Amino acid sequence: MNKFLEEFKEFALKGNVMDMAIGVVIGGAFKSVVDSLVNNIINPIIGCFSVGGLNGLSFKLGKAQLYYGAFIMEIINFLVIAFVLFTIIKAFNKVSDFRKAPEEAPAATTKVCPYCKSEIHIDATKCPHCASDL
Repeated sequence: MNKFLEEFKEFALKGNVMDMAIGVVIGGAFKSVVDSLVNNIINPIIGCFSVGGLNGLSFKLGKAQLYYGAFIMEIINFLVIAFVLFTIIKAFNKVSDFRKAPEEAPAATTKVCPYCKSEIHIDATKCPHCASDL
């Protein structure tokens, strides 16, 4: 039992798990901000073009009342969240590209013989193809 708890502790305190937990919490807070944007700004603007806003749009199917306006608002909510996340990730990637060190080119291991233009080892003092002294 002690080994099980030790393994669980190691798993739970790994960097990826903690990052994911923080992302979920921030995502929940971000959702409430986007919900407020959609419900308090976008929905009233769209509501100017329809009576009662989109949330009021519905139709009766038998005894059931189907609120397709609320569904449309959820789609708009999703699109706003996706767009904002896309712009944030794009900006983050641009910033992280600036912070990366430029990669160095690998050291050359060959050179070209000035006489026969064959590729030879960089430390060679005699060309194996034309027998010229280098």
